[in-house]
Amino acid sequence: MATKCSIPVIDLQDFDSPNQLSKLISACEEWGCFRLLNHHEVLPSTLMSEMKTVVRSLFDLPVEIKRQNTDVITGSGYMAPSAKNPLYEALGLYDMSSPQDVDSFCSQLDASPHQRETIMRYAGAVHDLFMGIVGKLAEGLGAKSENIGFENWPCQFRINKYHFTPESVGSPGVQIHTDSGFLTILQDDEGVGGLEVMNSSGEFIAVDPWPGTLLVNLGDMATVWSNGRFCNVKHRVQCKEAKIRVSIASFLLGPREAVEPLPELVDDEHPRVYVATTYEEYRKLRFSTKLQAGEALALLYTSSSDK
Repeated sequence: MATKCSIPVIDLQDFDSPNQLSKLISACEEWGCFRLLNHHEVLPSTLMSEMKTVVRSLFDLPVEIKRQNTDVITGSGYMAPSAKNPLYEALGLYDMSSPQDVDSFCSQLDASPHQRETIMRYAGAVHDLFMGIVGKLAEGLGAKSENIGFENWPCQFRINKYHFTPESVGSPGVQIHTDSGFLTILQDDEGVGGLEVMNSSGEFIAVDPWPGTLLVNLGDMATVWSNGRFCNVKHRVQCKEAKIRVSIASFLLGPREAVEPLPELVDDEHPRVYVATTYEEYRKLRFSTKLQAGEALALLYTSSSDK
């Protein structure tokens, strides 16, 4: 049973104020997620609405066309309902910051010129939003974002559909997990709830729909990068009502080269917690160990870590 409570709210229009920056860092440390408001200069509500229409039409395609959406890395392409997640279906692409990857995704699904143009604009807007948020995260931790090269990190894109039925009410849509990458921007379903995040007490908090806003959450790579300061929030989707639920998730994965704790966050009082890894190495570690809810991070502890 999920507890009723509100996750932190961050106002993008007030992003440059010291108060909002400290609030952002606190949200990342205590919750690992926050609701983002007033992002419409970067990602307009009209584009969000157009993109949702495109997403619904892509899921209505014949299954033989959807299966043309093949993986670049495991799980980046079409995912049909499975024994583990029978209510869940997804389409995706590996790097939405790459025009070539976006074009390939559109071609695989026989996207119309209008659909293609909408997807391209959405991908560009979300990437700009990622860069603004991670720049503020770096600033809040005392690091220089221009030395980190965020703009070169791949951004995976996934659209999700949950086929909730009367028989499935009360059952999981997607199991408890953390995201393996650095940062996730979610455009949730406007009317159908079900997303729940875990708070620091281990209770699940229902994240109710809030049209026109975005949900941002941190993953395992952000925990490594912040030397354990940032929370990689555990979350799940529960079936609350017999309706179709559609969401759009974008994932800033991590550097193609090694990710390791920021040097600014390591000193005698705060020893280094994690060894260096690459996103790909870590993703394979999660798959091979089947540790999908952040537990695989323990395998990256340094020998001196007492975490």
